[in-house]
Amino acid sequence: MKIVTDCAADMSNEELEKLGVVQAPLFIQFPEGEVSATDISADDFYNRLEAMRPLIPTTAQPSSGIFAELYRKLAQVEKNIFSIHISSGLSGTINSARDGGEQVKGEANVNFWDTLTLSGGERFQVMAAALAGKAGWAMNAIQERLTKIREKTEVIYTLDTLEYLARGGRIGRVKAMAGALLNLKPVIRVDSDGKYSTVTNGRTLGKSMAAIADHLREKYGNTPLWVTVLHGRFAEKADLLSNEFKEKLNIAKLEVARISPVLGVHTGPGIVGAAVVPMELMSDLVK
Repeated sequence: MKIVTDCAADMSNEELEKLGVVQAPLFIQFPEGEVSATDISADDFYNRLEAMRPLIPTTAQPSSGIFAELYRKLAQVEKNIFSIHISSGLSGTINSARDGGEQVKGEANVNFWDTLTLSGGERFQVMAAALAGKAGWAMNAIQERLTKIREKTEVIYTLDTLEYLARGGRIGRVKAMAGALLNLKPVIRVDSDGKYSTVTNGRTLGKSMAAIADHLREKYGNTPLWVTVLHGRFAEKADLLSNEFKEKLNIAKLEVARISPVLGVHTGPGIVGAAVVPMELMSDLVK
């Protein structure tokens, strides 16, 4: 079985290669032309993003034709394909994938999976599927595990500014303006329906980061956790959040990673947060 995902899963090239995962591109459309999010480094992207203010680039999902071509190529080696994607509540990517799958019926056997999340939360599901597939698990067993991971994973973050979410149309302008005037730092999570919801609003980033840790403590208690701290270009805040987690959570594994430029379009560089999953849902797969 071959695993296909998209670059919103925030997986490194080393991880993709090691797990044998194939990544479909998402695109960033600058005024001077379109760039695949996999072809631009995070720092180059944020430099370009800040240089073009007050304008903002747009993003585009892969076309059904791109997916069909990808599936057709993979089917020459392995006809069974599992395509795992960013939340349908935040992107139309999985719809393009399904349409692409329709185009290769008879050539490939493609199953689809809506992670109902993104970034590090999507990554946990892709990793679990790839590792379980390598271990010889049946598709129904893999999907059963992914369902549990999907239900138990938390993706939560805060922002230095609401400017990029507002300009990208991801939140109402009135709400964004009110938040900006009050200089609020919202704490946002991905809800069970795969869409964003606001947990609270902090007056400072420090208070919002503390609120993130408190929220996770309330949700997980003393459960051993795999925590991926995520940021745009906010390394010092990622370190502070990591320390907050060490004080308040039972951490089995802690790592720090950058979010994909294609997600950074909608947040700007000042984003910091985490993807969290109970370690017991991953430990039998990660040797």
